Amino acid sequence: MADSEALPSLAGDPVAVEALLRAVFGVVVDEAIQKGTSASQKVCEWKEPEELKQLLDLELRSQGESQEQILERCRAVIRYSVKTGHPRFFNQLFSGLDPHALAGRIITESLNTSQYTYEIAPVFVLMEEEVLRKLRALVGWSSGDGIFCPGGSISNMYAVNLARYQRYPDCKQRGLRTLPPLALFTSKECHYSIQKGAAFLGLGTDSVRVVKADERGKMVPEDLERQIGMAEAEGAVPFLVSATSGTTVLGAFDPLEAIADVCQRHGLWLHVDAAWGGSVLLSQTHRHLLDGIQRADSVAWNPHKLLAAGLQCSALLLQDTSNLLKRCHGSQASYLFQQDKFYDVALDTGDKVVQCGRRVDCLKLWLMWKAQGDQGLERRIDQAFALARYLVEEIKKREGLELVMEPEFVNVCFWFVPPSLRGKQDSPDYHERLSKVAPMLKERMVKEGSMMIGYQPHGTRGNFFRVVVANPALTCADMDFLLNELERLGQDL
Repeated sequence: MADSEALPSLAGDPVAVEALLRAVFGVVVDEAIQKGTSASQKVCEWKEPEELKQLLDLELRSQGESQEQILERCRAVIRYSVKTGHPRFFNQLFSGLDPHALAGRIITESLNTSQYTYEIAPVFVLMEEEVLRKLRALVGWSSGDGIFCPGGSISNMYAVNLARYQRYPDCKQRGLRTLPPLALFTSKECHYSIQKGAAFLGLGTDSVRVVKADERGKMVPEDLERQIGMAEAEGAVPFLVSATSGTTVLGAFDPLEAIADVCQRHGLWLHVDAAWGGSVLLSQTHRHLLDGIQRADSVAWNPHKLLAAGLQCSALLLQDTSNLLKRCHGSQASYLFQQDKFYDVALDTGDKVVQCGRRVDCLKLWLMWKAQGDQGLERRIDQAFALARYLVEEIKKREGLELVMEPEFVNVCFWFVPPSLRGKQDSPDYHERLSKVAPMLKERMVKEGSMMIGYQPHGTRGNFFRVVVANPALTCADMDFLLNELERLGQDL
């Protein structure tokens, strides 16, 4: 390291550190927050991959760069990234930028601790338990357990693992050879993490029995009952049902009371994947969509979606009070979870998860909740429903727009029928041609940077748009822009 003095370094220079961070925060506020949430700016500045590589100059070299160059790197990263806080970003189940949640994320990153023991994360161990208690209370439980997970997919996988362990605790030590063929049940509208989880946990995707959904995307309890009987007749042992509250595409809510009745009759663990729809529990007007959720054994809930708490913020909630999480996942590492510590070792929650290091995901939600209160968050949910309803009514008024179905949530699914296809529904190639419209419009909107909307096929239906009305900053004007922009982009099709 003979040339170490030539390398730009902030080590030991607090003034330079402060100057850099103030400059970076200035760039973040100006470019990512103010411009990134302004309707007058682009949602994205699309570049093809090879061009983008050149613009970003991604290569890592032996020599460091000046602080001026580093600031330019920061500006370029923000410039060419998709602005998910933008009011014209409708692409995913998350959007928007809550300032209090962002403040929590900045503090979290600045403190850089791991949420596994009270000794290094005392504030966040206590905070996480309080936030989980609040979420459990909204589900309808006065006691229980829980943990923040790295995403809803992991929450769902944990639920499957816990259900299996509860029935066959020997499998933790002795493995899959101790198990009979197992069967779990979920609807064809479920999130793909159920299939992935079955594969990851060694159950195999064949263990997932797919239950029929009705025309609105809701699980059919009668078919669940039939599928359980079929699995038993084939020699499999049913152990879990995963219901969904807020399906990914249609936004459907499974009938939880009827599903819970089936689970109760057969002694099955009921997991509710409410990653998307769980936040509806905050609304007195709409929480009926989740009637019966209090009968679940476990619930997955992602506040980073409809509550806009910021990625990632994913809770797994349990009704269990027997320390099942720690019994299932714990390994009692003696260098981390010493039992002779000077404080209550029950506060060391790290053995509840399969991770070792675990980021703090509770602060952003806690700080936002402190700022908004129950009432503020309830207004946020109700506003999303109201704007989705406004969008639906506007779609009905316009020529060339056709709803896939009346939504019950904030997923608004519809086709844009271009001028060349209007009135030609009876044409033999109508559906084939209509299915090509959404991808073409998606390319146009992304390359112009005017907005982003997701599309997909669904069952026998060809590609249609799915607008997710979740950003708390949205207004009726944004809904109007969306429809006007689709008409502008598609007028020549």
